[in-house]
Amino acid sequence: MNRTRKRRDTAFVEQMARVAWQEFPGHFGGALSKMLAGPDNAGSSLLDFRISRYAPNAYVQEHVHKVQEQVYYVLEGEGVLTVGRERHLMRPHDYVYLPPGVPHSFTNTGTAGLVFLVVTTPADDEPMAKGGKGT
Repeated sequence: MNRTRKRRDTAFVEQMARVAWQEFPGHFGGALSKMLAGPDNAGSSLLDFRISRYAPNAYVQEHVHKVQEQVYYVLEGEGVLTVGRERHLMRPHDYVYLPPGVPHSFTNTGTAGLVFLVVTTPADDEPMAKGGKGT
């Protein structure tokens, strides 16, 4: 998906309560996210910043990014992050860096909500062609 939104020329401040929860494709069982800054509200092609809250047993299915790098930072709860064939129990203040091409999934294995921040760059997962335009 190649987004061609106009980038904002000014900063913005928003109340998170005004941002709608969404269940994105590949997310199941109450794996919800709020898009805090990215192509849709900031016009950024470089940054996708979200807060996610997964209900108990909710998950994102295993997937791989072509060019995107990601960081997950856990704020509350616990869950199992699968990176390739390795499984990692993630708890508050744990984080992971995921380079492009690494299969990963995340499941809330706890009894309460799993809340974490997600930073993704670039915002679009399509490789850039020469000249800086997505393919």
